[in-house]
Amino acid sequence: MADDSDRSDLPPEAQRALAEAAERRKAAKALNLPTELGGREGPEPVRYGDWEKKGIAVDF
Repeated sequence: MADDSDRSDLPPEAQRALAEAAERRKAAKALNLPTELGGREGPEPVRYGDWEKKGIAVDF
């Protein structure tokens, strides 16, 4: 990730939004999903709200 320490070139609203996003990332808890028996390998396919397979997202 880029260095967020020098963001003086951004307007105050953008700086505040970046600070709020950083706080949300700190407060976010990792998902404690149960292990799926016979499921797919790799990351959770619905992690973006849509089903994703081989880089293609499908809204089902």
